[in-house]
Amino acid sequence: MTGELCITEADMALLRKRLLCGDSERCAVLYAAQSQRCHGQRRLLVREIEFPQEAEYTAQSAIEAQLSPMFVARVTKRAAKDKLSMIFVHTHLDHHVPTFSQIDDRGEHALRTFLTNREVDGDHAALVLSEGGIRARLLGTEQELRVVVLGSKRSIAFDPDADDLPTDMAFDRQVRAFGAEGQKQLEKLRVAIVGLGGTGSIMAQQLVHLGIRQFILIDPDEIETTNLNRVVNATRDDVHANKAEIAARYLRSFDPRVRVETVAGDVTRDAVARRLIEADVVMGCTDSHGSRSVIQQVAYQHLIPCIDMGSTIIQSDGEVKGIYGRVQLLAPGLPCLWCSELLNAAEVRRDMMSESERRVDPYIVGSREPAPSVVSLNGTVVSLAVTMLLGVAVGAPLDATRLMYNACSPALRSIHGQPKQDCFICSKKGALAWGDHRRLFTRLD
Repeated sequence: MTGELCITEADMALLRKRLLCGDSERCAVLYAAQSQRCHGQRRLLVREIEFPQEAEYTAQSAIEAQLSPMFVARVTKRAAKDKLSMIFVHTHLDHHVPTFSQIDDRGEHALRTFLTNREVDGDHAALVLSEGGIRARLLGTEQELRVVVLGSKRSIAFDPDADDLPTDMAFDRQVRAFGAEGQKQLEKLRVAIVGLGGTGSIMAQQLVHLGIRQFILIDPDEIETTNLNRVVNATRDDVHANKAEIAARYLRSFDPRVRVETVAGDVTRDAVARRLIEADVVMGCTDSHGSRSVIQQVAYQHLIPCIDMGSTIIQSDGEVKGIYGRVQLLAPGLPCLWCSELLNAAEVRRDMMSESERRVDPYIVGSREPAPSVVSLNGTVVSLAVTMLLGVAVGAPLDATRLMYNACSPALRSIHGQPKQDCFICSKKGALAWGDHRRLFTRLD
């Protein structure tokens, strides 16, 4: 299983700006947290960049760049103190995809020995950058790392597992639109869908037709008779069956090669929330504030983009007053749901309680009324979200990251927002890119 080095669009742009200039090779050190997937994949999440001063090079020319022992000792001390991994970056002055040289091999061997002697634990890496591309590997080894750049797009800057396998002709019409490489990227994605009800069931259906072949489906609920107006592929015979299992049945019937994991659990619980770390993209199809709060923390903390969506029908005195939909990308550089003022702290608190805790809490009165819902509105919102995914994952020229739909006008608006610099979720002062180094705000019961 190929490991990953994940870096934000902003940090990658800064690296290229600061290092790919002048007529000499240059260096940088990246501090990274670790995010470990259960099947053993290593993920290094870049948190910060440190650039050496000119005086901190002992050698610098068009063919080499060597950092001073004092600089290496200083950054190593900091990494050890914060329990972070280090990624040693240097440039090559050419216009081709770079490769590691024999000089690089010897330098990495010395660095690895130094880190071992200093007992600096964790995985460390090396990255070489040129005008023609990028390449990464675990420090002092031949084990290459996939480089994933995350922001308003999810792009693969380097993939050691790239292949030239033919594309399934069933997707010929999509290949004509987005290219064979785009289709291959879709087929490689592992997508988690949280909530397999009105929007989630349609989401699963659209994604498998799009070519997604790996799914994690999470939903604690069973089909009820009142769900049948909007949960696609469910029949009256499925009442009392788990919603995720109903969706999985359809996915497997569409293509036996599909790999599906189902989780009949609540994402506000820690063990269930951690299943999202296995995904490349999360589609948030849940309708509670608590679950949205947890999902977005996973997205920012583990650098896994999430597309959150919802629909609302406002009804009063027997009359429909408004019909709305919302689709929003949650990724580095973009505002989270707290910054967008879309989460209610009291509702999050309620959702994070057990049923017994809610019954004895003096601030919680009564129960929630079921919200109106129709399949057509859910389908519209899901289609907008899947189209947004095409922009995020395959490079389609679709740049909207937050859409508001008003069915009564009708109107579709793209909204731009700014993340708060000190946000406890989406900023570097908060949870961003901390991976396994910080616990999730989940229920441990």
